[in-house]
Amino acid sequence: MSGVLLLLSAHMLSVGVRDGTIASKPESFATEMVRPLLMIDTRLAEGASGIYHDYLDLVGISRENRRLKEKLARMKGDETRLAELELENRRLAELLELKDVLNLNVVAADVIGSDATGLARTIIIGRGEAGGLKTGMAVISNEGVVGKMVAVSSNAGKVLRIDDHNAAVDAFDQRSRARGIIAGVVDNGMVMKYVERTEDVQVGDPVVTSGLDGIFPRGLLIGRVSRIKRGRPGLFLNVEVAPAVNFGRLEQVLVLIEPPPKFIEAGKS
Repeated sequence: MSGVLLLLSAHMLSVGVRDGTIASKPESFATEMVRPLLMIDTRLAEGASGIYHDYLDLVGISRENRRLKEKLARMKGDETRLAELELENRRLAELLELKDVLNLNVVAADVIGSDATGLARTIIIGRGEAGGLKTGMAVISNEGVVGKMVAVSSNAGKVLRIDDHNAAVDAFDQRSRARGIIAGVVDNGMVMKYVERTEDVQVGDPVVTSGLDGIFPRGLLIGRVSRIKRGRPGLFLNVEVAPAVNFGRLEQVLVLIEPPPKFIEAGKS
């Protein structure tokens, strides 16, 4: 390699260096020699810079996308909470309206649980002795009769539902005025006992409280007649009643902390 350089130097000395040629300017010659390499390096640098900027753009887009998703999730959460508040306000308004109609001293309570054993049909409410509750008090909702208090602690109470087989409510058919006793059935549902066979009871008739048991005010909806069995022998009809209250969706109740006014049937004193 050194021999080739010597020959090149000798040739240049022998022919001379003409003005204006690249060889007459060593700096220009060197620059020209490395220009392709510099162009490649520049293009590589430009490419790397473009990739870097594209990466930054993608990172920014990803962050903005995540921010928008979080904002959308918050908006959906707020919408859900507002809808729930609206439903709760509506239920409370209905309970307050019922309280005004009854004109009795009542206490509102949230349903916080139910009997997990299945041995009895009961619900647990979030008020007890501290809220003035006692056993035997009537429990109702804006849909109708719920049951009565059977156990009370300081801040909770147990309510025996009217569809439990141990429950009994004096009632009558609102259309025909036929009297009977509402009781729960072990399997499911309720029946209206002691309805005489001559009574004109029909499917769909509303069944309401009579007010004669001293627990529930008169005229509260218990349910509607769902089935009548007339084929069985005996003095009474077999009347099945569907409860007005959807116990599976019950969230708030009213507890009557004072007994209702005594109702006296016409002709009795």
